[in-house]
Amino acid sequence: MSKRDYYEVLGVSKNASEAELKKAYRRLAMKYHPDRNSGDGAEEAEKSFKEAKEAYEVLSDAQKRTAYDQFGHAGVDPSMGGGGPGGFGGGNANFSDIFGDVFGDIFGGGGGRGGSRVHRGADLRYNLQLSLEDAVAGTTVKIRVPTMVKCNVCSGTGAKKGSKPKTCDTCGGHGQVRMQQGFFSVQQTCPTCHGKGSVITDPCSACHGVGRVEQHKTLSVKVPPGVDTGDRIRLAGEGEAGENGGPSGDLYVQVQVKEHEIFSREDNHLFCEVPISFVTAALGGELEVPTLDGKVKLKIPAGTQSGKLFRMRGKGVKPVRGGAVGDLLCRVMVETPVNLTDKQKELLRQLEESMQGSVEKHSPHSTTWVDGVKKFFESMGF
Repeated sequence: MSKRDYYEVLGVSKNASEAELKKAYRRLAMKYHPDRNSGDGAEEAEKSFKEAKEAYEVLSDAQKRTAYDQFGHAGVDPSMGGGGPGGFGGGNANFSDIFGDVFGDIFGGGGGRGGSRVHRGADLRYNLQLSLEDAVAGTTVKIRVPTMVKCNVCSGTGAKKGSKPKTCDTCGGHGQVRMQQGFFSVQQTCPTCHGKGSVITDPCSACHGVGRVEQHKTLSVKVPPGVDTGDRIRLAGEGEAGENGGPSGDLYVQVQVKEHEIFSREDNHLFCEVPISFVTAALGGELEVPTLDGKVKLKIPAGTQSGKLFRMRGKGVKPVRGGAVGDLLCRVMVETPVNLTDKQKELLRQLEESMQGSVEKHSPHSTTWVDGVKKFFESMGF
């Protein structure tokens, strides 16, 4: 039985490019693959698969394709008198190479042939502690970061000056080797060059063949106003240098705001506790409270209870991602007098006696609480 024309098998024209050949073969290989065909049509699918494989192997090889174009099947089939240096069936073809070239991207392959693989440098992280004042207002700080930079002696090649890396004999510069697992050819990182595609036989004395050296560098970091703990500032290209001339990684500055003696922060609001005297709480008054912008006056109305919140609008934080400025919320805490003299104790007793009989007027919360306790005891039968 005569063989079909290889161009007809793949469904391409005689002037098809290498990319068109590969695309056509991939489509047919996926369609007729034995794993995708079972049952009654399995045998025919296997024949079509082998036919497409044979056609692609010939037409993807420039020398074999030339022979085929001139002499047809006789130019590449040893059984028909062909073969020779470019003959199909001469024993030199390796289907795993063809399969890997076409489906290499599926199994993690890819990359150019020959030469060293380039790798992007690692990202770095730097923990930056800031005061609340600097975090709210924004600032510029200098940081010193240890990192790996390109070796100037060997220009990052890792090889001694005057020499150069040698193509890896194990993988032939691919950086990967193919392992045959049944029908499939699976690519794995080369164990000799570890994916670089080359080995260094005469390493640089400065970096010992690594191509990079450790160095400290000082960077200026601009901290925008409103940052908070957990925010990150990215410095592009300030991470570790890449291998074999690859791009540098990034540096991420992780912000941590230190605890403040007076203020605490929640989103864009600030909170603080303001202690006031018993007399000020009872009679009212005015006192100075701090803000991040300076001192302001806070009016305390007569009869203020401990724990009451006073809101000072616009005295909080402007969010780093935009939005309205927050508020400062002052919680007043009434302090109970301590270390009283005998005279002071007597005055307090006189004050208490003067309020007897009018508790509801002077202590409304206490009266409400006592009434609630009485009702609770009655309901429980105490």
